[in-house]
Parts: sequence; structure tokens; C-alpha cells
Amino acid sequence: MIRKLLIFSCLLISTTICFAQEKNAEKEVDKAVDQLIGLMVNPDSLGLDQLLLNNLSYGHSSGKVQTKQEFIHSLLSGESDFVGDIILGDPKTIIQGNIALVRHKLMAQTNDKGVKGSVNLYILLIWSKEKSGWKLLGRQAVKVP
Repeated sequence: MIRKLLIFSCLLISTTICFAQEKNAEKEVDKAVDQLIGLMVNPDSLGLDQLLLNNLSYGHSSGKVQTKQEFIHSLLSGESDFVGDIILGDPKTIIQGNIALVRHKLMAQTNDKGVKGSVNLYILLIWSKEKSGWKLLGRQAVKVP
């Protein structure tokens, strides 16, 4: 009886530890998403360089796909300019090992190349857990129907 109780206790503790680790990882991913959004509104080359993986694939709803360098350049040059706050809705995060998938709705005002506009998109972000934290590996956007 004591042996069964000991086994049950060990299983319960293991489950609790795994759940706590998963919640902590989700908070870290959420923080990385917040960093990305902040850098999209107020671009900083060093901050972007540290948050994005070198083999980034950044897909737009138009079908255009950018590399890390192209994405950073578009933000710093004003080619892609977010005006004011970017609003995220309906976030859903899935963490599988060292990969995190984050889906959300993105709504924002833009001023791309001096042309005012607005975006209403569904976004999929793919994050990779690296030694230095969660880094963006991929992004794909589609227009909300």
C-alpha cells in the first residue's frame, strides 16, 4: 500500500512539474511575441537582429516572403510602417518541445511608403527555443475573410 502511494505521489509531482514548465514556456513565448510587436511599431535593428533567426521566413498576406534582412530593412526604411498600437486578438499557443506555434488576429493602422492603410490579418508565428531564448523562425499572414 505504501509503495502504491509513493508511486502515485511521484506521478503527481512529475505532472505538476511538467505543467509548471509548460506554463513558464508559454509566458516566455508571450513575452517574445510582445517584443516582436513592439519592434514592429518602433523598429530597432539590434533588437530585431537578436529576436529573429538568420533563416527567418516572413510571409505576408500578399504572398510576398521576406528574409530576415529584407524584413528588418522594410521596417527600418518605412516600407512597412505600423502607426500606433498593433492590436492582437484570439491568441492560441501550442508548444511542442523546442518549437512554439502562435496564432492570433492582428489589427493595425499602417503608413507603408507614406500610404495610409489598415490591416486585419490572421497570423501564424513559428518560434524556436534557442540558448538565448525564443527566436522567430517563421511568420505567415492571411487576410481575414
